[in-house]
Amino acid sequence: MSPAVTAPFGRVLTAMVTPFRDDGALDPAAAAELATHLVDHGNDGLVVSGTTGESPTLTDDEQDRLLRAVVEAVGDRASVVAGVGTFDTAHSIGLAEAAAAAGADGLLVVSPYYSKPPQSGLSAHFAAVADATDLPVMLYDIPGRTGVKISAETLARAAEHDRIVAVKEASGDLYAGSWLMRETDLAIYCGDDALNLPWLAIGAVGVVSVVGHVAGKRYADMVAAIDSGDLEQARKIDRSILPALGAIMTRTQGAIMAKAALELSGRLPNRHVRLPLVEATDAQVAELRRDLVTADLLEIASLQGTA
Repeated sequence: MSPAVTAPFGRVLTAMVTPFRDDGALDPAAAAELATHLVDHGNDGLVVSGTTGESPTLTDDEQDRLLRAVVEAVGDRASVVAGVGTFDTAHSIGLAEAAAAAGADGLLVVSPYYSKPPQSGLSAHFAAVADATDLPVMLYDIPGRTGVKISAETLARAAEHDRIVAVKEASGDLYAGSWLMRETDLAIYCGDDALNLPWLAIGAVGVVSVVGHVAGKRYADMVAAIDSGDLEQARKIDRSILPALGAIMTRTQGAIMAKAALELSGRLPNRHVRLPLVEATDAQVAELRRDLVTADLLEIASLQGTA
C-alpha cells in the first residue's frame, strides 16, 4: 500500500502560525488568507492551534474562531487538524468537542506537559480525548517540551484505539519509530524539520512542518521523490532547504521566525507574537532574509520596500 493511501491527514502539513492584529487581537481574516496561501503552495494539511500557533496564549473562544476561519477557507481542499492537547484532560476533552463542532478533520493531542504523568496516565489521557469525539487523532511526542517521552509500548497500546491513527514524532527516536511502523498501523509524521528526510526515508507518511510556511511545495516534491525511490533527488531538495531551516528553527523559537518570514514575503501584515514570545529583532530579520534568498524561498519582488 502506498504512503499516499495510508496518510490519514495528508502528506505535507504546516503547523500554522496564528496571526494577530496590531493591537494584539486575533486576526481570523489574516488566518484564512494564510491558510489559503499555504494550501495553494504545497500543503495538503494544516495544524491549527499547535505550539507554533501559540496555543497556550489563545483563549478557548479564540481557538474556536481561528479554527472556523481556517475550515471555511480551505476545509474543502485540505485536512484541518486542531491542536487540542493541554495538561488538563478535562480541558482537552472540551477543546476536542469544540473542534469537532467547528468542522475539524482531526485532532492533535500532545502529551500533557509540565505535570510529567506516568505512562499509565498518558494512556488514560489519550484514550479519554479520543473517546470524546468521532474524529481521528494524531498523538504528539515532543519530550523536549513536555518533559515526558511517550514510550513505544504506550504508543503501541494507543494504536489499539480505533481513532488514534497517527503520531507526530519529535523525539528523534528513529529506532522506536521504525519499531512502531513494523508492529502497528500508526502513521508516523515527522515533527522535526531537521529530520524530515530521515523519517521519510524509513517510512514516515509525511511531515508536520514549521518551515513549510515557506517551503511547502519543496517538501511536497521531496515526499514525491521518496515515493518514487529517487533518494538522490530527495537529498538535493533537503539540502536546498537547509538555509531556511537554519534561519527559522535554530536561532530562536520557530513561531517567531516563521512569522518574520511571512511578514517579509508579504503574507502577514506584521510579525506580532504574544508574550512570553517576543518578536524577531531587525537584525534577526536581516539574517532571515539573507538565508531565505540563499534558499531561493523568498521572491525578489517581495523584497521591495523591506530594505
